[in-house]
Amino acid sequence: MVDRVDIQGVLEQMRSLRSQVTPPTQQTTGESQFANTIEQMRKQINNANEVSGVSGSSGVQTDTQHAVTPTGDVPSFGDMFKSAVDTVNDNQRAAKELSTRYEMGDPKVDLPEVMIALQKSSVSFQAMTQVRNKMIEAYKEIINMPL
Repeated sequence: MVDRVDIQGVLEQMRSLRSQVTPPTQQTTGESQFANTIEQMRKQINNANEVSGVSGSSGVQTDTQHAVTPTGDVPSFGDMFKSAVDTVNDNQRAAKELSTRYEMGDPKVDLPEVMIALQKSSVSFQAMTQVRNKMIEAYKEIINMPL
């Protein structure tokens, strides 16, 4: 039978993708969106500092000229992107394996399980495609910047 946690995870991913694709009904100004984004990032940094045991006042300097970059096991962008691509690849392999097993008549594989794996694979691939498109747009913007 299908694990409820897996279904909930897929549903959460689908909801987050839908919220990214469809704009909210209330349009806010770009300045307030920026302020909200900054505030969310501050909260994440504070939460990370609390978890690691760094106090808010001594861990990060507020002076922008002498800002301290995070130390420790912070993965590089290339590592994070490779990990994401590997995860998409793993999802696609698992979905293909489950569908093949179902088509061969394996009694241990249910149709809902196959469909969930296929949808999970599809959603992760679409998300990776969107990330790639955004990276290409950013690259084009950087290339077109005047020197």
